Amino acid sequence: MSRPTADVEPRNAPENRTGLLLGVMVGAAFVMILNETVLSVALRDLSVELAVPATTVQWLTSGYLLTMAVVIPMTGYLMDRYTPRQMFLAAVSTFTAGTVLSGLAPAFEVLLVGRVVQAVGTALILPLLMATSLRLVPVENRGAAMGTITIVIAVAPAIGPALGGAILSGLGWRWMFWSVLPLSVAALVAGSRWLRLDTAGRPVPLDVPSVLLSATGFGGLVYGLSALGKGIDGGVPPWIAVVVGLTALVLFVARQRGLQRQDRALLDLRPFGRRPFAVALVITALMLLCLIGVASVLLPLYMQAVLGVSPLVAGLAMLPGGLLLGLLGRPVGALFDRWGARPLVVPGAVLMASGLGLFATMDAGTPLPTVIGFHVVLMSGMSFMLTPLMAEALGSLPDALQSHGSAGLSAMQQVAGAMGTALFVSVAALGSATEGQTPDAAGLHTAFATAGGIGVLTVLLSLLVGRRTSETGEAGPDARM
Repeated sequence: MSRPTADVEPRNAPENRTGLLLGVMVGAAFVMILNETVLSVALRDLSVELAVPATTVQWLTSGYLLTMAVVIPMTGYLMDRYTPRQMFLAAVSTFTAGTVLSGLAPAFEVLLVGRVVQAVGTALILPLLMATSLRLVPVENRGAAMGTITIVIAVAPAIGPALGGAILSGLGWRWMFWSVLPLSVAALVAGSRWLRLDTAGRPVPLDVPSVLLSATGFGGLVYGLSALGKGIDGGVPPWIAVVVGLTALVLFVARQRGLQRQDRALLDLRPFGRRPFAVALVITALMLLCLIGVASVLLPLYMQAVLGVSPLVAGLAMLPGGLLLGLLGRPVGALFDRWGARPLVVPGAVLMASGLGLFATMDAGTPLPTVIGFHVVLMSGMSFMLTPLMAEALGSLPDALQSHGSAGLSAMQQVAGAMGTALFVSVAALGSATEGQTPDAAGLHTAFATAGGIGVLTVLLSLLVGRRTSETGEAGPDARM
């Protein structure tokens, strides 16, 4: 059943108008994602100043991730019910309120609440940005638009820790929030003035059991996997959380399949039944598994534990590859508009597998510049994959399913990130010759070799990517409803 999408701003809107609207949304999303990682370097100082143990203070980052995992699956329903303007203003207002609360926090508990409120706003903005881009941008320019979104996804997390370290060294941790506040307020004012993307919302009743199953399923799975990978203490044992989460997700899927026949599912699952979307989703999941688990967790751990560099040097060593991943997003997107996904994803997967394989050759004598070079190879491969896969997945869906497709894609990113951390940290610990919380060189080598195997699997799956979606945004007659 199709849904009404009476856009005030048509898809072939003037280019300057489209650029302005997307610029406002991308800027807001960049600020929000930046704040997701900017606090990571301040956890030790916060533990001392707020008088809480390290295993407790880490919930300022884990709680952020967990909140996003719970909220994102609901955004498909919310984008159907409310206009893009309403969603944007709600997201930025919520994030701004959380920023103020965090900056004023007199104790850890208040700071944690502020971070959770921030995460709710961030969870709303990402799927909204993806879905709105598809509504605004013509089919022939979608790759370039998705490339712009890649800047948000890749560059903001890459520079967050470095920016946080600079602020912390000169001003203190509260300025990590006060420095973001003017940008958040500016995005709110700009959105109130220029964002006019009202659509005909559908007054669909909220299915409360679906909300509970979604929160339990996605929240339990991300919590359990994060606890396994990061050693989170306290609360529910990780394996119980994973089992409960998987059980709830099975029940959630069954319920959505019934509700979508009445066109009132919380998360419509029909996008997952479309081959272009499903193939791109699986490859993206494997890529993010390695991006988060290997590039963001194992590699900094290797540089500090094996090469003996400081956390600051390790963070700076990650910047070239992270910036490359984001800055190549739009040029690669333009190539996607010309050639389609397959000519980019296949060589990108080969480069990604090569980078992961090179990591497995490293030892205590590997020079730091060589490690940085291997990381750049990995990121260059992923840069040829991320934008085309996002554009291929969402571009293959009809308008009625794009909001739910973007919500499903964003939810998968959260689960894949948590799963990558749990998988590779666990493999590194099991492969270590000595027992302890920090894996040794042997364990890290085993984890890098495992990642290389996943890279080979990604290359094989990349051969299933189609050459190009049709000009109507469909993947061909067999993909139609």
